[in-house]
Amino acid sequence: MSQDQALTRSRLARLATLLVLGGALLAGPARADDGGVIIDVSGAKRGAYPIAIPVGVDSDTGAAKEVADVASFDLSVAGVFKVLDPAGFLADLPGEKLGIEPQKWKDVGAYGVSKSKVTVSGDSVDLEFRLYEVSKGADPRLTKTYHGKRSDLRKLTHAWCNEVVKYYTGEAGFFGSQITFVAKAKGKSTVSVMDFDGHGAYGLTKNGSINILPAFSRSGGQVAFTSYMRGNPDLYVVGVGGGRPKRISAQKGMNTGASWSPDGSQLVVTLSKDGNPDLYVISASDGAIVRRLTNDKAIDTGAAWSPDGSQIAFVSDREGGPQIYVMSASGGGAKRVSMNGSYNTTPTWSPKAGAHVIAYTTRDGGAYDIVTLDLDTKKMVRVTQGEGTNEEPSFSPNGRAIAFASTRKGGTGIYIANADGTGTAKKVWGGSATGVDWGPTP
Repeated sequence: MSQDQALTRSRLARLATLLVLGGALLAGPARADDGGVIIDVSGAKRGAYPIAIPVGVDSDTGAAKEVADVASFDLSVAGVFKVLDPAGFLADLPGEKLGIEPQKWKDVGAYGVSKSKVTVSGDSVDLEFRLYEVSKGADPRLTKTYHGKRSDLRKLTHAWCNEVVKYYTGEAGFFGSQITFVAKAKGKSTVSVMDFDGHGAYGLTKNGSINILPAFSRSGGQVAFTSYMRGNPDLYVVGVGGGRPKRISAQKGMNTGASWSPDGSQLVVTLSKDGNPDLYVISASDGAIVRRLTNDKAIDTGAAWSPDGSQIAFVSDREGGPQIYVMSASGGGAKRVSMNGSYNTTPTWSPKAGAHVIAYTTRDGGAYDIVTLDLDTKKMVRVTQGEGTNEEPSFSPNGRAIAFASTRKGGTGIYIANADGTGTAKKVWGGSATGVDWGPTP
């Protein structure tokens, strides 16, 4: 073995143990009066659908501003809209109230307008929303009302924005979903959970030990993670609301990199109980080994179970450097799929129905970046480039966006970017983060 090969293998060994320590679209066909989408999300021509989101009038001032800010952020990261700058609005907003004068919105280039009214009474809030297609006149195309606590304002606005995405595209939105990650600060690594937009972050682990590699269950109700709280890197599961973690795998050596099966009954993990890191399927309830997937002198780690349960992507150095492989979930037939660069890690699957797409971290030009790869067409798309170090991608629940950890001029933290490589990434959480995993929409 050459010195370079030895160094590469040594680095991958550290990765496996420190995977352990570290770890829009142009308007499509016209909508029929009886419904249907008007944004062709699968079309070859790509642009952004211009939508205006003015602050509601006849409303509680602070709450109305918050609603407009939340809705503007949500739709800006949906991957299909261009949210217009309110500074350019020409409409008489106090006069329009919840209605619109179509020509005023046409004049600023809006195709759609989302209007809102917010009424706060004590601890309660009432929200009225109207969605307009400017080309179809002054009648709203979608109307919704919500009632809840004042503290539910963001959640209710997320619900509206999911309706807007569904209306225009026929797809579910991802607003209201959560992201789990490891927050690193003052020598501690805390498994944390936050809303997808960075709000409401809280810690799940309170042990002060090294905690890494969290993974949401497919239902979103549990998080699996590895912790050194008892000295060995053991695997634990904890409810997303917190509480006492349950240790489910305490094999000698590594118990890391958990990925849940679609039905939530099993996990694929890396175990090194026999000396070499290999992949195993274990029971999610008690850690009992169901089957061994790999038995190779190489390091096999970083597994990710496909949404349909049929395949597993993983990282291996069996051809020299770390590359992405895909095999049957029953084991065997591993095939290398990453062909760019000499260092590719942290694969994750798109949950989009019918898609066979993975995202992963690549180093093929000196820097670490996020790419996606269509396993059917072999098309690779760069999600990041020339913006510092970007690692550990995870898809949104509908596959339209990707969250990842980054260190860049905009600051270290967690960012969200369009999965198709268009647009600009938006920072949602600031601080040193690893192990990013995006959970399902409630």
